[in-house]
Amino acid sequence: MTEPKNLDVRGLSCPEPAMLTREALLALGSGELIVLTDSFTSRTNIERTGKLTGWKAETIQEADGTYRITLTK
Repeated sequence: MTEPKNLDVRGLSCPEPAMLTREALLALGSGELIVLTDSFTSRTNIERTGKLTGWKAETIQEADGTYRITLTK
């Protein structure tokens, strides 16, 4: 299995995190993308973006408040 790709969108304002996630997913095609965000709204939008493009989203909230979203296809 190949290494997952990482995308750090912490500190960015909507809609930029979801747009960057969509671009990364389209470029990747399949596999695993790990997205880090510090915003609940961005987390929701990133999960929705993944699901709308056929990816499975799994989210963990880290102790520092960062959301780690793993998107797989």
